[in-house]
Amino acid sequence: MKTFSRKVLDVVKKIPRGEVLSYKEVARLAGNEKASRAVGNILNKNYDPGIPCHRVIRSDGSVGGYNRGKKEKERLLKIENRT
Repeated sequence: MKTFSRKVLDVVKKIPRGEVLSYKEVARLAGNEKASRAVGNILNKNYDPGIPCHRVIRSDGSVGGYNRGKKEKERLLKIENRT
């Protein structure tokens, strides 16, 4: 059985370029819709470039945090035509 962390990373890995999901949507797709804060903590510890953590944003549409800095997250989203 997969851990919640593994499920979160699997969900995020499947977010297509130019698309985003909220932390809450990722939590729901990973099996626990109330774990959006846990999703943020899991993604903050991820440095695998194959998992596009920058494509996860806040429910209010704001960028939210990023382990490489908010400016870098904004830059990556802009490159993908999301902002």
